[in-house]
Amino acid sequence: MSAMSVSWQFWAFLSAMFAALTALFAKVGIENVDSDLATFIRTLIIAAVLAGILAVMGKFQSPSSISARTYIFLILSGLATGASWLCYFRALKIGDAARVAPVDKLSVVIVAVFGVLFLGEKLSAVNWLGVVLCTVGIILVAVR
Repeated sequence: MSAMSVSWQFWAFLSAMFAALTALFAKVGIENVDSDLATFIRTLIIAAVLAGILAVMGKFQSPSSISARTYIFLILSGLATGASWLCYFRALKIGDAARVAPVDKLSVVIVAVFGVLFLGEKLSAVNWLGVVLCTVGIILVAVR
């Protein structure tokens, strides 16, 4: 593997690209269906694809080898993801994708603040400037 394909920046950029496609495809896909049902269908597809990837790559492991703490935080993460997706699809159903997706990315700002407050992460002055600029940019995109 090249250095680029194992860097967090590479995977984060791909995540952003796929998130953008998610917004565009979802906006069209939920046109004539309830947003909650659309979220359910999407979730089934995600589960099936991931199960296939895990099976092909031999990455399944014994459930008993996973710690209770890990399960607790994965369950909480799953619940938060589900709530996020339900809210996101509802917002897309009634709003413009070009406004909904950037507001959804306020998660970037919230993660930065929570990372500092709860995970003990450190941000430099330049990092904080980026957080502020992200916030301002999101507000400017969301305003009519």
